[in-house]
Amino acid sequence: MKAVFLDRATFSADVDLPTPAGISDYQVYDATPNDTAVIVERSRDADIIITNKVVLSADVIGQLPKLKLVQIAATGMNNLDQAACAKQGIKVMNVAGYADKSVPEHTLMLMLGAMRAVNHYHRSVIDGQWQADGKFCLMDQPLYDLEGRTLGIIGYGVIGQRVAEIARAFGMTVLIAERVGQAPRSADYTAFDEVLANADILTLHCPLSPETTHLINHDTIAKMAKRPLLINVARGGVVDSQAVVDAIHQGKLLGYASDVFEQEPMATDDPLMTLATHPRVLFTPHNAWGSANAQRKLWSILAQQVSSFILNHA
Repeated sequence: MKAVFLDRATFSADVDLPTPAGISDYQVYDATPNDTAVIVERSRDADIIITNKVVLSADVIGQLPKLKLVQIAATGMNNLDQAACAKQGIKVMNVAGYADKSVPEHTLMLMLGAMRAVNHYHRSVIDGQWQADGKFCLMDQPLYDLEGRTLGIIGYGVIGQRVAEIARAFGMTVLIAERVGQAPRSADYTAFDEVLANADILTLHCPLSPETTHLINHDTIAKMAKRPLLINVARGGVVDSQAVVDAIHQGKLLGYASDVFEQEPMATDDPLMTLATHPRVLFTPHNAWGSANAQRKLWSILAQQVSSFILNHA
């Protein structure tokens, strides 16, 4: 079968991505603009499209009668019109479970970095503030331990479970949030509002859906009684950015660390940009998923899925 990979540059250049078995004609592009004419031209003869973030709208799908499979090189499929694919009998597959080490470790990196004001102290060393202060140690921002803190986890899939495991190793108490408005399904879960009220740190790992869009907003932040640190490694749209900015300025949140944003790359006029120099704000460019091992694991799963599809449709 013929296949096209529309955005290879969403992977690191030094990570080898072997051609999946069964592909006879393979075209790889480093990047493809979200331009219907360009996408259609590059995909016109393809049986299989592989992409991470290129937007495949109903308009695009409708102009690709040969297409049999869309293989998303990620877990989220927000960039794909799945209804249009179903209408044309096009198989859609994503990849799950590849970042079960990378994202949890990134989450803890953000957590430790914000609790220890790492960005602030890094700047203090390189911009001369430490030298100007003159003391052997600079501690103008409090350094907070994780041990003894309560971590609230919103989204308890594979990643949330691993975060809980690591957090307990640090001596943290872990509360797992039930869905909004629902009674806890078991003793392992805690009512959503109760988690908000008791967490010193909140981490987000839930998918973006109509139910979770702006799940964290002015109203939910108002229920956070302990002025927590908020960490988002889910999707940017789960958080109302302006609400977070307002809460930090009002002292309702200790800080905010995020790997995801409502627009990616992050817009220069995103209200979160106004927090750039805050001592407990950390931003990373949606790369929590992307350790070298995670990228290789993702591609291994993807290649197996594509090859199995080809074998079953030969």
